[in-house]
This record gives sequence, structure tokens and C-alpha cells, in this order.
Amino acid sequence: MTTAPAETKVEAPPLFSWALAPAFGVSLSAFLLFGLQHEPSGYAVLAVSVILGFVVDRDLGKSLLLIGFGIGMIGTISLAADISYGHMVLMGSILLIAVVVPYVVDRFVFKRHIVRFPIKTGRRWTTGERLWVVTVVGLAWLIMPFYFITSGTYLNWPAVREPTELIRLFVAVNAVGLWDELFFICTAFALLRHHFRMWQANILQAIIFVSFLWELGYQAWGPFLTTPFALIQGYLFNRTRSLPYVVAVHLIFDCVLWAILVHAHNPGWLPIFVFY
Repeated sequence: MTTAPAETKVEAPPLFSWALAPAFGVSLSAFLLFGLQHEPSGYAVLAVSVILGFVVDRDLGKSLLLIGFGIGMIGTISLAADISYGHMVLMGSILLIAVVVPYVVDRFVFKRHIVRFPIKTGRRWTTGERLWVVTVVGLAWLIMPFYFITSGTYLNWPAVREPTELIRLFVAVNAVGLWDELFFICTAFALLRHHFRMWQANILQAIIFVSFLWELGYQAWGPFLTTPFALIQGYLFNRTRSLPYVVAVHLIFDCVLWAILVHAHNPGWLPIFVFY
């Protein structure tokens, strides 16, 4: 873990450039792999996009290769919400590789150190940032139960009743939430931000982020919630340069998600939601 990253670009990247085409292709590959779950087209678009990235700019190609590696690794497994021990170990191993390898290659092979996981930033959270954390609790409590239960999306997660199942679901939900920030924000967004304007990099990472969440179970009209969430997380990281902050925001949602799933599958449990 490292201290806060320095700015990677002094001059603003151009508003439009040919570099956007292969970068968009990488994001599109995630939509094909996770959203449509069509592996042949997903991997084909991913491979072509990374190659084009090197053709347009060698440094861009390196960044897209690292993002593409993570996407490719994730595509090798099912993202279904399976909390069996075997699947948790398999999924955890793949997700770990998808984060560690880009970090190691970027720092020790490419010698760039764009991918960072800033914990000790030396910066205190502002009053507005603290208020947002509190606001997130209320938003999660009000919006998420309505979405998950009325859409039936909660059925994409297993019904849990035994103590060990409850613990495994809690660990799995929060572990994936932590990983989301490590890969989609600290890795994909940071690498894209190195080449593009903030809003462009944010949209590109959000496409990957939302596509992943779709296969994970956030379906029906879930993208109307996950898209703003992904964009806000990118904005917050760009503003705070703080991994603990974006993780805190994300895990608040995930803790509420766990409570909703328990309540939805067992209506008599945790009757703390008033969406209906």
C-alpha cells in the first residue's frame, strides 16, 4: 500500500483523440462479457482493442493491456452469487490475480506506478465528505430495498438462514465491494485517467463497473442505480485520492445490501425497511 498518488498528467489530455476508440473497445468488451455474457465477441473485441491501443500509442497500449488482463481473468469464471466454499475460493483467487498482476506489472515491469492503493493520504476528510458518508446510509436504506425486493433481483442471491451462511454472505458481499474499488477505481479508472480527461475516464470505467455488477446480480433496472454509483465513486476518488474513503462509501451500501437480502429471503427478520 502506498501514499497518495501524484498527478500523472500536468497538461490536460485532448478533448477527443483516436486513443478513445481502443479504450472504448476495452470497456465494450466488458459489456459483451459480463452484460451480454457472450465470450467469443467479448474476448475478440478485447484483443483487438488492446492491439489498437499499442498502434495508437505504446503507453496507452500498456494501460489497456493491464485493464484487459483483469477483464479477461474475470471472464473466466461465473460471477453468480454462489457462497459455497469452493466457489468463494475460486472467485477470490481470480479477483485477487486481476488486481495484483496489473499493479506488479505497472510498477516493476512498466516502471510507471500509475496503479496505486492510497491509504495514508495525509488529507483529512472535509465536512462535505463526512456528510456524504452519512447521507449514503439514508440513501441506501431508502432506495435499495425498493429496488431489490420489488424487482425480485434479491433472488439472484442465495437464501441464507444458517449462521455460517449469514457470515459467508456478509464476507462475500463486502469482499467483492472492496475488490470493486481496488480494480475498477484504483486500477481501471487510474489507468484511464492517465490518458484521458476525468469525465471520459470515468464513463469508460463505469461501463466496465456496471457490466460486472450486472452479471453479479444487479439486473432488471439495476443499471439506473449502479451507473450513478460508479460515476460518483470515480469522482470521489479523483477528488480525495483516498482508498479508505471510497471503500467506506461502498461498504456502507454493501452492509445495507446484506441486510436487505437477509430480510427479503426471510421477511420476519430485520424488519427495518419501510419501502412498502
